[in-house]
Amino acid sequence: MKKMDKDGIINLFASVLGGILCIVGIVCTIVRVRQVDTGLSFELMASSLSMPQGAVSAETVVENKKIVSTDNLPTNPTDNAKTQNSTPPSDYQEENTITDDESNYSGEKYPVIEQHFGKEENDYDNFSVKNTTDYDIDYEYFLSNDLGFHIEKNNEVQVLIFHTHTTESYLINDNGYYFTDYSFRSEDPNRNMVAVGEEIIKSLKKNGISAVHATEIHDRTYTGSYDRSEQTIYKYLEQYPNIKVILDIHRDAVGYDDERGKYKTAFTYNGKKAAQIMIMSGYDPDNEYGLGHWKENLTFALQLQHKAEELYPGMTRPLYFGDFAYNMFINNGSLLIEVGTESNTLSEAKYTGSLLGNVLSEVLRGKGKVTV
Repeated sequence: MKKMDKDGIINLFASVLGGILCIVGIVCTIVRVRQVDTGLSFELMASSLSMPQGAVSAETVVENKKIVSTDNLPTNPTDNAKTQNSTPPSDYQEENTITDDESNYSGEKYPVIEQHFGKEENDYDNFSVKNTTDYDIDYEYFLSNDLGFHIEKNNEVQVLIFHTHTTESYLINDNGYYFTDYSFRSEDPNRNMVAVGEEIIKSLKKNGISAVHATEIHDRTYTGSYDRSEQTIYKYLEQYPNIKVILDIHRDAVGYDDERGKYKTAFTYNGKKAAQIMIMSGYDPDNEYGLGHWKENLTFALQLQHKAEELYPGMTRPLYFGDFAYNMFINNGSLLIEVGTESNTLSEAKYTGSLLGNVLSEVLRGKGKVTV
């Protein structure tokens, strides 16, 4: 038998090594596919947000966002029991617990994936911002700036909580799945966004801030819902002229794999699971939407984001700063806040509402301003 020359040995070794690597790659792919089960694709679908006429050009915006890599995210939501001593006490106790009889549904079951959405693109200190504009945010400037409004220490109503999409609702049972014929809309105020708004109001009032809750339904028909909620805002401003803060509280919708599954956003505080929030603030450099005070809104949004992460680490998704207005043009204390997604449970969303009320109270007292 002839001896192989040097080149022959090298070629043989390369062929064997290539075969081994190919087998390892196939095995790893099979394992990964089994892990993600139903063909998980990391895509987020924000809920449709109908724009008010006259403020923007389009009536509906649907945004498809890529999720951050899960490699750097915690497998389990963070337990924040050891937060700073300055954290407002959370004595939240859920009232009127609702249960859901699953025998009422006959659709297919699809999975609910619990996910903590953490830092994404533009990180600063303890939080992240999804900036879809060409504006370079000076975080130190906004975090150290005055809000542009001042909450008086009296009994006058100064905060308005309302819901453009009032009928948005949540899952009731926390079973890791949902039925395809389950309706994520409800006119029952004990199940929809009104229930979350009530928790925000309770926390504000416990902290000495007078607030009013507009519970009117604006989305029996989706188109025009922002026009209708705009009229509701002006009605309350006429009745309560000292209102300085106007917050539109929604919930998001986050699906994957052609809607054959849904994400729920989650974090944990004091051993209790809660829904993450996403704060939205609009950009209008040319005053196209009448949002000339967008920088003041952004100041408010960034200080809320920073304070939320200081008090309840993991509470926020990246703040969404983009070219939109919704009804934020009405005053310089106007923001839109998404509380969880449709596949969070109502209990999780209500708990977040209670915590969000604490965060708002701190910022409105001037404790959101950061010395840099």
